[in-house]
Amino acid sequence: MADPVRILITGGSGQLGLALTAANWPENVLIHAPTRAEMDMSDIDSINVYLKRKLFDAVINAAAYTGVDQAENDVANAFLINALGPAALAQATRERGAALIQVSTDYVFDGLRRGFYREADPTTPLNVYGASKLAGELATLRGNPRSIVLRSAWIFSAERSNFLKTMLRIAATQDTVRVVNDQHGNPTSARDLADALKTITLRMIANKKSPTGIYHFTNTGETTWAGLAREIFSISADLGGPFARVEDITTDQYLTPARRPLYSCLSNDKISHDYAIMPRPWQDTLIEVLSEINAKRSSK
Repeated sequence: MADPVRILITGGSGQLGLALTAANWPENVLIHAPTRAEMDMSDIDSINVYLKRKLFDAVINAAAYTGVDQAENDVANAFLINALGPAALAQATRERGAALIQVSTDYVFDGLRRGFYREADPTTPLNVYGASKLAGELATLRGNPRSIVLRSAWIFSAERSNFLKTMLRIAATQDTVRVVNDQHGNPTSARDLADALKTITLRMIANKKSPTGIYHFTNTGETTWAGLAREIFSISADLGGPFARVEDITTDQYLTPARRPLYSCLSNDKISHDYAIMPRPWQDTLIEVLSEINAKRSSK
């Protein structure tokens, strides 16, 4: 029997963390997903103590401060969790010879270009959240030469809070929902993202010369928030779930504390070339997630 492989997953209670822990890992892989009480990403000492106590072959950092608007007035905590936490992980994993995979975001870009962003394109975050995640990227890459930064976007699943579940909740009580139609991105299934992270992590463990650096992963195809909402309601209606009519509005009509990029679509070419990961269309994954939500609703 193969020697056990130990992988640490931070943020195990979030939608991506849950997808990672539920992924179909090989039998010899032992997944550790500590609670916040066991390892707190806002407490550097907690991170260091936990990693000194256990030996891991790889760490996937799915923990993050994700309150995009809240971060504008909570800068210190956003940078503590999104930048200083990854820096501590990078140092600890380097010292132990472990691989580190840091999950990041499309919000490191300003959205001024038209065309899918590639990994080497200049980063100019528009908000505190994006700046803190960019700082986490730099800390990861500088702190551990065996590291990957994997940027993703518009993540949804049947678990926890996300845009999809917000739309269904609103549609349960309202006939019409106003949604921004001038911000473009790539909706991404947490489950598909978890599978991509699994592929990368296992290869980095098996081959210490595996490619490192920055990569993008999203499901294929682009849309707007309003376009995503329409697809959600169309599929939901077919499944007998909530439906609402979508009224398009512009970003200027829906002011938020944090500015968002108007165009932040990511190219998957590099990850497909280096890791043979071929993402699926976002519409296919949306059907799967809505079917899962509908099945849970029907079983109650």
